[in-house]
Amino acid sequence: MAESIENLERRIDDLRAAVRRAVIARDQPRARALRAELRGAERAWEQALTDLADDAEVEAPPSEHDAPLVSVREQVHHALTLLSAPAAPKLIAEVHNAFFGSASPGLAAGKLTHLRRDEERSFRTARHSRPYYLCSALTADHLAPARGLLAVSTWPLERRIIGPLSPRVDFLTAAIKVAEHASRMSKENLGVVRLLRRFASTIPGAADGYESVDHAIVIMAAQAELEVHADADRSQREAAAERGRRQMDEAEQLFGSKLRVLRGTA
Repeated sequence: MAESIENLERRIDDLRAAVRRAVIARDQPRARALRAELRGAERAWEQALTDLADDAEVEAPPSEHDAPLVSVREQVHHALTLLSAPAAPKLIAEVHNAFFGSASPGLAAGKLTHLRRDEERSFRTARHSRPYYLCSALTADHLAPARGLLAVSTWPLERRIIGPLSPRVDFLTAAIKVAEHASRMSKENLGVVRLLRRFASTIPGAADGYESVDHAIVIMAAQAELEVHADADRSQREAAAERGRRQMDEAEQLFGSKLRVLRGTA
């Protein structure tokens, strides 16, 4: 039987902590082995999420009077995991609507701001009591919360950093993920088609006219542009992440540093 998403999330958390300990101890062979195991667990997690999306596609849609089957927190997690990049509430809601069924009204931007604050309080009260937390994307310059962007705590810090090129890189990454998941669906879904068209419309060579959107073409076009920006963006993110690991505690690495006014320095 395939490992459950919850078990995979817990295992990924444990492996990340083990990798960190091995790096601190300068045990490079163990760190390499743990990273390989971590990549395998993350691939299994992605596949489990794909299977979840496929299952949701064939289920009958709930009536407007039905209560949501999963919490707002889980809905956000599902959408972010599919996108594999930090995202704003509007995109999170669109992705959940398209791939997992109608999203809860709680996915409104204001509600998600409160949700992120609740996640931070929970983490600071009882660290690692949950397999994952919905946290902030962090700006590369100040390592402060990036306005309106949510991420997942189990992602490496580099993926949660937002540098000058990161918005475009994350957009292209999300486009590839949406196209890949759309290509695996057993039948055409109008919500997914509209979402894919939205991505393709701003990627050169991704759409042959407004009506025609092909998964494979979107992926190739997005990957071609991604190659232009990826190395520079990765370098900026890694530098900021290294600075963050030196300067911030674990909670700040998830939810950002607080910008402080230094008195008497004017």
